[in-house]
Amino acid sequence: MAGATISEAVPRLNVEVSGFDFVDSRFNEVMTDLPAQPTAAEWLTFLQHVLADFGCVTGTLHRLDPADGLLKLVACQGIPEVLMPVIQTIPVGKGVAGAAAERREPVEICNLQTDTSGVAKPDAKKTQVQGSLAVPVLDGDKLCGTLGIGKMVAYDFSDAEKISLMSVGRSIAARL
Repeated sequence: MAGATISEAVPRLNVEVSGFDFVDSRFNEVMTDLPAQPTAAEWLTFLQHVLADFGCVTGTLHRLDPADGLLKLVACQGIPEVLMPVIQTIPVGKGVAGAAAERREPVEICNLQTDTSGVAKPDAKKTQVQGSLAVPVLDGDKLCGTLGIGKMVAYDFSDAEKISLMSVGRSIAARL
């Protein structure tokens, strides 16, 4: 993968990430059990498995609403109640999830609490999350939503982790 960008590496996931812990039989079982049109509870279970496999405690899954072009919350874990109204609907291009949707590539913040990039909205600090990663959920080139994960410690996600989370997004895109 030397010299390859995340976007270039994603189609080669089976080769590039074959040794990464997330790609295991437990994930395959979760995907097999996820129906064509998952319920809210099934999406939450899916998200909880993703968080556990990536060692994260917070996460969100948003669906792109084609009617208004906004990201709508499907499932979340570990998000403070005070932020629920804020994360229910996210414009593409706003915040970490919106930036991932707009750029169609992973957006990472090593420490959300000290970030000055302007990507994360100020209220995001209320999560107490430090390391965060959001990826677009893509069906080919079509944006279907976003998937975000977070750790309570400063953390730089590896290229393999970014590629793996992109793969997870691609695997659910048609169901989202």
